Amino acid sequence: MNPPSLSPIGLPRRRRLTFSGSCQDGSSHPLLAAMPSQTITLSTLHRSLHETVVRPARLVTTTPKIDGLLAQNAVVAIGVSGGKDSVACALAVARHLDLIGHTGPRVLVHADLGRVEWKDSGPACERLAAHLGWELVTVRRQAGDMLARWQKRWENNVTRYRELSCVRLILPWSTPSMRFCTSELKTAVITSALKKRYPGHDIINVTGVRRQESSARSKMPVAAPLTALTRRSNEGWTWNAIIEWPIEDVFAEIAAAGLALHEAYTVYGASRVSCAFCIMSSLEDLRAAAGCADNHELYCEMVSMEAASTFAFQGQRWLADVSPDLLPVSLKSDIARAKADALRRQAIEAEIPAHLLFTSGWPTVRPTYDEAVLLASVRTRVAKLVGIHIEHGTADSVVQRYDELLTARRCQQPTMSPHDDVARALQTQAEFAF
Repeated sequence: MNPPSLSPIGLPRRRRLTFSGSCQDGSSHPLLAAMPSQTITLSTLHRSLHETVVRPARLVTTTPKIDGLLAQNAVVAIGVSGGKDSVACALAVARHLDLIGHTGPRVLVHADLGRVEWKDSGPACERLAAHLGWELVTVRRQAGDMLARWQKRWENNVTRYRELSCVRLILPWSTPSMRFCTSELKTAVITSALKKRYPGHDIINVTGVRRQESSARSKMPVAAPLTALTRRSNEGWTWNAIIEWPIEDVFAEIAAAGLALHEAYTVYGASRVSCAFCIMSSLEDLRAAAGCADNHELYCEMVSMEAASTFAFQGQRWLADVSPDLLPVSLKSDIARAKADALRRQAIEAEIPAHLLFTSGWPTVRPTYDEAVLLASVRTRVAKLVGIHIEHGTADSVVQRYDELLTARRCQQPTMSPHDDVARALQTQAEFAF
């Protein structure tokens, strides 16, 4: 891995945010000095930054590889969501490109997630594009938005359960370890659009990822090859240009540009901008999203899916509990039933011996007759709870289905229905046992 280097603009960077009134390099930061030993929330940070003096331009972090690609005028495509990090990243990268004399194509790319987005996300990206004078390209998944993806996933998972293509019922939602929301609705559509738009060009995909955000992101590289953008004669790279920035610099960058922050921060007190109701959101951010009237219809639709599936949106956290006053009486009743049925479903499925679960979409052993009796009983009880009309509800039928699947596995034939878009991801989900 090439070592990171710094662009020649601004002051030496600070690698970590401190709350003692001074920075690690010993200098006094006007915001921190004003609030010694105080926990800084995003709302207080934003408010205070408007009162600070203009600071010298902040640094981007590069590598020799990124420097080389920029020197060759590679395409620079910055992914923007309307959130603080992508806005600050775009501002800093644009300044850096001007400084080094980059004359290659530059573009902002926004993946529109549809109904699950905050209504201000698109306009926030447009404000940024107008400020920079860059083109904004908005891309969408042709098969439907994020909510449609969850709905289709649930429909497909019901089909899989009905056909005994899985042993346990599978949730409709994305999870932190299975973020198809990012891979399918953002990465896939963005990289596809960029390759079509810039044939014959090396492409740098720029993100606003920062080490300070999480333990996982603290270990991420400054830059890395991006296979989805790589073609036979052209390279594709991801560049995390502000990876070293503390949050104070993010807000200062935006304030210095005179740009309005996304309303999720300024009006509703959210700490991050993604889907309005995100699988990664804190309880506070879920409540912030529920406080926006624009999100109320979405909220009820997602709670309805919790009720239909008996799966909470975030593991053991039910979205229905975030703002129950927004729910109609009938949906409150449905959720109460779903919560009780979820506990029953989990208890019933706990009866299944681990060796009978599918791995990467396939059975690994043939059940004994007694085990098949148990599986038939489990499937019948779960199906009754959730309202699924199942096939293979007897021991003989269960054994026959396992034999079919084991034979298909040996022949490496797909076990899923042709319309099941989940099947494509099974080979990368070996850690899940269904």
